[in-house]
Amino acid sequence: MNIDRIKPGPGQESVWDYPRPPRLEESTKHVKIIFNGVTLADTHRAQRVLETSHPPFYYISPEDIEMQYLQKTSRGSWCEWKGQAGYYTVKVGEKEAVNAAWFYPNPTNIFEAIKDYVAFYPGLMDACYVDGELVQAQEGVFYGGWITKDIVGPFKGGPGTWGW
Repeated sequence: MNIDRIKPGPGQESVWDYPRPPRLEESTKHVKIIFNGVTLADTHRAQRVLETSHPPFYYISPEDIEMQYLQKTSRGSWCEWKGQAGYYTVKVGEKEAVNAAWFYPNPTNIFEAIKDYVAFYPGLMDACYVDGELVQAQEGVFYGGWITKDIVGPFKGGPGTWGW
């Protein structure tokens, strides 16, 4: 595997400097999510997960989310680091995004701080912002990383990157 790591500039982070296993850290950045004209989430107290080759994932407390627009689904998935995930469909008016957000009802001890916090796939939302910057979604349908100008890759998720 030969990956051409992009050298971070001033104020940037490389996903190739992120740890494996992943690390959880508090973020005071302003995170905002819009869907069908409604602000679903607005917070300055998200948790972000940093993992080698992935843009950060932002997890938001249910207290900072308009939870009436989220409906639990039967989908589940397993993360070797965080445990068993559950999913939500987001529905606002007639518009919906199926399995557009996920959460960990019983995370592993290391990730206890994100118990019931919700992460959203930015590519399924109308807009996601970090400190006012419109987020670019991580490529692919499996991962839900948030790419901003201060994060450099290359990023796992696109064609040919599955084995990274």
